[in-house]
Amino acid sequence: MPDFLERRIVLPLRNLLLDGITPHRLALSMAAGAVIGVFPVLGTTTAICLLAVFVLRLNLPAAQLTNYLVYPLQLALLLPFIRMGQWLLRSERTTMTLQQITAAVKTNPGVAFHQLWRMLVAGVAAWVLFAAIVAPLLYWIFLRLATGIDRSMRARRAAAVPPVAI
Repeated sequence: MPDFLERRIVLPLRNLLLDGITPHRLALSMAAGAVIGVFPVLGTTTAICLLAVFVLRLNLPAAQLTNYLVYPLQLALLLPFIRMGQWLLRSERTTMTLQQITAAVKTNPGVAFHQLWRMLVAGVAAWVLFAAIVAPLLYWIFLRLATGIDRSMRARRAAAVPPVAI
């Protein structure tokens, strides 16, 4: 597993730093990718991440890598976001199972769409609050990580360069 992490995560990030991306830009891209990656509307995070990359001029590989890495968290946080949003918006708590949703879509699509829409709005409301709190924290963590990797790479390069004789 450590070899996989080194090859698939650390090495691409190191290569981005070698290509000239600053630790600040890398950290910002990763924080945006992580926060967008848990957006509680399934199937939308890649497009939203692409939009954020172009609007905020972030690094696409770093943002999308982080976006894809947090995908399991998106699934794990979906229901908590919906419940928290329902609490925040003081809306009725929907306790529909997947089977009930499927049956409702088949029998009465309008009612099912309305229920799902309300659940998604509640989830997005909670995500906005979550993003406002977590994004700066993730940026700070990723900045420390990127700065550490950058420093270590510079130290290795400096040690590898022989002194110039004058």
